[in-house]
Amino acid sequence: MSQYYNPKRIRNLYIPESKEPFRLSRSKVDLFLECPKCFYLDRRLGVARPPGFPFSLNSAVDALLKKEFDAHRAKGSAHPLMKQYGVDAVPFQHSKMNEWRDSLRGGVTYLHEPTNFLVTGGVDDIWVNPEGELIVVDYKATSKDGEVSLDADWQIGYKRQMEFYQWLLRRNGFQVSSTGYFVYCNGSTDKEAFDGKLEFDVKLIPYTGDDGWIEKTLTHAKKALDDGAVPAQSADCDYCRYREAARDAQLDARQKIANQTKEKKDDIKKETLF
Repeated sequence: MSQYYNPKRIRNLYIPESKEPFRLSRSKVDLFLECPKCFYLDRRLGVARPPGFPFSLNSAVDALLKKEFDAHRAKGSAHPLMKQYGVDAVPFQHSKMNEWRDSLRGGVTYLHEPTNFLVTGGVDDIWVNPEGELIVVDYKATSKDGEVSLDADWQIGYKRQMEFYQWLLRRNGFQVSSTGYFVYCNGSTDKEAFDGKLEFDVKLIPYTGDDGWIEKTLTHAKKALDDGAVPAQSADCDYCRYREAARDAQLDARQKIANQTKEKKDDIKKETLF
């Protein structure tokens, strides 16, 4: 069994009658929006989707960007990227900054009393403008031809991620700008040689978020977990389609074997009669 995957988890399961707050991460809320069935199997029954292997290069870019912005945080100065794009802000200094960045053991947290969910999310960075508004910042790394953007359908997850962090910080009593920024690093492939280094074009992409969907989504997620029946799957969920195809293939194979066995028995009976 892979060290990265536990196919039948017995911890961190939702128990409807429990009075203890249930920790629900931003990524699991996004999972509910992707496929209610996968969400239920994961949070209620302990059968999660198999994880993808970590992208170490992306993690390295994140770590280096954090060091770079932290150097300006310590000085209270603006990063050159902010000046280049005309963003009047500096990295936000706060005693919980490292905790807010730790999505596994910390994150920005908020107890949503209507659902009793302890909602969490780990931010990449936070800036602050002269008006005292916090600005949510998310780091992204890729390598593609042409300009990076937020126009692809699958990038709706990036946008929801931004909105979720904005919502969490607001619920923690902060004034938060509706405009956040993606620091998008695009690995360049048009160089003549590798020469032991990969160069990135760094672009700052603004995004104006709307967190109006979050409250109702948490309510719907709570209702799904409290229900005794497994919710319907999303029509475009590849994981559910795979499970269905695998199940049908097994049933077909068993039926084929059963038919072959019956045919053999019938042949034996005929031979016995003659």
